[in-house]
Amino acid sequence: MNITQPGNGTRNRRAVETRAIAWLAARRALIDPAGADPDGVLFARKALIETAFLVGLRARLDPTPLDGDYTALLDQVQEITARPSYRELAARDEAALLLYAGTYAALRLCGREDTAFRRILEQAAAGGYAAAFERIPYRQLDLLHTLQLCGIGHDLPAMDEVLPFTLLCNRPNVVKLADRDIYAITHTVFYATDFGLRRPRWPSGFEPAEAVELLEALLVLTRARRNADLVGELLCCLRCLGVRDSQEADLAWQFLASVQEPDGRVGGPPGIVHPKLAAGDDHFRRWATGYHTTVVAALAALLERSPRLPHRPRPGTRRPAPDLDGPIHSAVRWLADASTRFGPDVGLPAAAAAALGASAVGRGELARGALHHFARLLTDLDPDAAGGETWQAHGIEVVGEFASGLRELGIACRSLDTFLARTAAAVADLPHIPPQARPGIQRLADLGLIPPGPAPADPQPPGDPSRAAEALAADLSDARRTYHLGRLAGIVRDLTAAGWADHRITRDAVAFLLSQQSADGAFGHPACDDPATRLRVRLSWTQSIVTALAATHRAQRAHPAPDRPAAAKTPGARAAG
Repeated sequence: MNITQPGNGTRNRRAVETRAIAWLAARRALIDPAGADPDGVLFARKALIETAFLVGLRARLDPTPLDGDYTALLDQVQEITARPSYRELAARDEAALLLYAGTYAALRLCGREDTAFRRILEQAAAGGYAAAFERIPYRQLDLLHTLQLCGIGHDLPAMDEVLPFTLLCNRPNVVKLADRDIYAITHTVFYATDFGLRRPRWPSGFEPAEAVELLEALLVLTRARRNADLVGELLCCLRCLGVRDSQEADLAWQFLASVQEPDGRVGGPPGIVHPKLAAGDDHFRRWATGYHTTVVAALAALLERSPRLPHRPRPGTRRPAPDLDGPIHSAVRWLADASTRFGPDVGLPAAAAAALGASAVGRGELARGALHHFARLLTDLDPDAAGGETWQAHGIEVVGEFASGLRELGIACRSLDTFLARTAAAVADLPHIPPQARPGIQRLADLGLIPPGPAPADPQPPGDPSRAAEALAADLSDARRTYHLGRLAGIVRDLTAAGWADHRITRDAVAFLLSQQSADGAFGHPACDDPATRLRVRLSWTQSIVTALAATHRAQRAHPAPDRPAAAKTPGARAAG
């Protein structure tokens, strides 16, 4: 389904909502806690409140009367909440106030006031515990928002007083965010904006552009992981902030429409339901693993079409590029010194990385000691035996960078010159240049060893470059979680090569790498005590990170970020809308 064709977007997104509501309505009996197994009662109560809340929002966001499926859901909610066995639990378990208040709020929003139910909730809220026990900030916003919809008074802090303590307003690093953190961010937006009907007073120093940029970066990551639940919630958030002109949102809608099943169900991510609950009959399992994501998809479509939500200009801000000169400078000094403590098999790639970093910051002299050390050590190698094998083992990327560093500083190495000359002669005799060899060919051209010019044309490998970059970006969190700094640095380098140097995801990955630099200039914390092991691991990490930072630094110098909307459009993505 193509939802981005002009004139089709609204209709197709409405179709997502219609099918989702029909699927939920056909299974509405499953939200009744009275019919649930003992282990599933709490799960059913949660499903009840979320379904009820969707119906209540439909009444707020669309002035037209509820249609048949929405009405069926509302009737089910009213039937359940009318039972003393349900509503009186709010008085018996004040800590669970929100499990019950949301269903009352939905009835109230739909014009079905229930004064007896309201009185129970008011007593619970005034009891000195339900509204006062410790909650994390976004859960406190949930309470404040629900009490507002219920029309129940309180003397709690205002919503805008809670906002500064939320994860959203404290500039989180997207590389570090787990799914539970993303849910905290999305729900903060829901409650703070009253699902788009309220404009929050953001904390001092926080710009709405930061929120938009963060949400769009998270859309890239969650879409690449095929997590329809979070994709749907993030789409809701952008609309709550008044954003319509989002290419990331258009791509996310394409994904969401593509994963909706013909009957309207949208499946949730693995692990959304405890295995014990999903082990029953297939009818219940499919509902339990899909109802929440289906609710979210319907809500996203409802927000998208609501005439009551404003369309605000996309916020823009200038994002200064991080200062990489200092970190690269200190890392190169450490790397140049540490590389000479190893033989060429380990030390030469580190020296080449030092040369690359030094060149990037315009301080080639920083690597002189390491370059001179290995050039002198290897200059007399027999080019027909050990010399050729030594240089060949490191590959043209390392050897080429090492050679560039030597040339910049006027340092000679006879065996290297011989190896490069023979390699260039061999390349000249090749009838065909495979795509994977082109970077090496370009390196030889940069060194002046072969004539410059385009390599022979070959069919390009299949695939969308932007999709490949998104897949790489999705791996960043795992690399960070496992502390695989070499892998993380490699991803940063690849993202930079794909044109993502100024993307929020890449910038946050770079920020994480910079936070791992020690006072001596080396990167990483091996968390081991053996000095030899520590040195070897830190050398490897620092070598990889310097290479990545040098690439990012050059890209930033070549294409400085101008004033523009908070979140860059995904490089290479197709135009939409």
